[in-house]
Amino acid sequence: MRWALAESEDGRAQVCPLDEKGKPAGPVSTEKSCVSAVRSRPGVGRWVWRSSAVVHPRLAEAGVHVERCYDVEAAEALLLAYEGRHGAPRSLAAAWARLHGLPVPQDPPAASRGAEEEPSLFDAGPTPLPDGVEPMTALLEVYAAQLERTRAAEHPERMRLLLAGESAGTLVAVEMGRAGVPWRADVHRELLEELLGERYGGGGLPRRLAELEEEISAAFGPGMRVRPDLPADVLRAFAQAGVKLSSTRAWELRDVDHPAVEPLLAYKKLYRLWTAHGWSWLRSWVREGRFRAEYVPGGAASGRWTTNGGGALQIPKVVRRAVVADPGWRLVVADAAQMEPRVLAAVSRDPGLMAVAGSDEDLYTGLSQRAFGGDRAQAKLALLGAVYGQTSGDGLRNMAALRRRFPHAVAYVDDAAKAGEEGRLVRTHLGRTCPPAGSPAGDEESTGPEAERAWEGGGEMPPAPSAGYGASSGAARARGRFTRNFVVQGSAADWAVLMLAALRQTLAGSPAELVFFQHDEVIVHCPEEQAEQVAEAITEAGERAGRAAFGDTPVRFAFSTAVVECYADAK
Repeated sequence: MRWALAESEDGRAQVCPLDEKGKPAGPVSTEKSCVSAVRSRPGVGRWVWRSSAVVHPRLAEAGVHVERCYDVEAAEALLLAYEGRHGAPRSLAAAWARLHGLPVPQDPPAASRGAEEEPSLFDAGPTPLPDGVEPMTALLEVYAAQLERTRAAEHPERMRLLLAGESAGTLVAVEMGRAGVPWRADVHRELLEELLGERYGGGGLPRRLAELEEEISAAFGPGMRVRPDLPADVLRAFAQAGVKLSSTRAWELRDVDHPAVEPLLAYKKLYRLWTAHGWSWLRSWVREGRFRAEYVPGGAASGRWTTNGGGALQIPKVVRRAVVADPGWRLVVADAAQMEPRVLAAVSRDPGLMAVAGSDEDLYTGLSQRAFGGDRAQAKLALLGAVYGQTSGDGLRNMAALRRRFPHAVAYVDDAAKAGEEGRLVRTHLGRTCPPAGSPAGDEESTGPEAERAWEGGGEMPPAPSAGYGASSGAARARGRFTRNFVVQGSAADWAVLMLAALRQTLAGSPAELVFFQHDEVIVHCPEEQAEQVAEAITEAGERAGRAAFGDTPVRFAFSTAVVECYADAK
């Protein structure tokens, strides 16, 4: 059974049961709060509400478990994108206004914040409904209309599954933010002092950065003063030394033979640590032994999650030394092995690639034995090149080998690239739809965790060459690279939210906490004696998600799992 829940401005909650068409199946009743409304109805299988980000924090704080929900605003974003209106206002008020042909209010701008800030300081709150419009009336009208739009999709069952998964992700995001990642502030301070040295008064650079700045300046000659944190300064200094660079990215600097390169690379790495996870970050984001981020499900165009401040999805390896389980507890760290190539196998239904991805063994080793004479590194770069658009030079030769062995897989991403170059929309297997051509998100280049690990440089990759379909402009080629990647990375995002939903369901009622999720990695904090059981639950959640998202295929969604006390020990 599903029930609708709508909150009024005075904090009271209206609730009513719903039938399968989203219509009221009983009277609307009023409760003093959403907490009392949900707590008094433990048998409700799914709650339909405006937004989990608005309702669920209070339920979680009160210890009220919600089995499932339907997040109207998350669903509206997906349905708008499916209809070619990606980025249109998604709020309940906006959806209601569209239904009635009225001016559509804009969503409040997203704003990054510090952990110490109260929501009222950065968040305008939900977009209000027009005067005289009851929240329950608007909720029921929008929900019923969304069900009709879902039924009108090319594959309604897949779209329903996508909406359910995305809604489950909104519950996970709130609960992960509340639980927080176990974090030892004392260990964090020790590593900062070890790597950066002592801090000077007045907010200047810590000692090690100041020393590197002096070393870099000296490498360019007597009297030179270079600010290594200013790219223009660095480029000018290299130009005066007769070295022409287009950027200060690590991969480009490594090709330069100059005494300033080594200290500059060291400076860039430590400067990033100081600014992103230094003492200031520690004061702002770690409280009571936990780092609590604000996760944004589907915040990226591909469906991958983002965060509202805090940089939770970009925790450097060295900083992971501070992520330590509570006494008697462990961190179960699970990394989905070669997730995106496995997703490509599942969505393309390529028999050869499915056979390779149907084993628990290393996918790239199996791929290399079939098409690259046992050269694993070449096989990995070839497959990732097919997904991310590295299709000229060596990439073009690798693509030819892939096309011979795995024609359906290559055709799948080729077709997506061609559709993008022609300005058409592409969709994932479940129906997540890319932004339209010409929108800022619709032409952005994207990289995934697999590609980032394939090149050195901390995720800094060389620019992708053109996809080579005879497009008339660089913009069209960039669009093709984006859509080529989107159909794989977006389908991986679909799988991931279904995996999280399945894992959350299994862990419900146990002390184990789902504390971290990043693209292809999940961390559960649990009592030591439950670690093996949790690891099995993660594996089963991945398999369940694969079957739900892609049907009956031989593809295995394997995890590389480690049970550790410290996150840094998992890699």
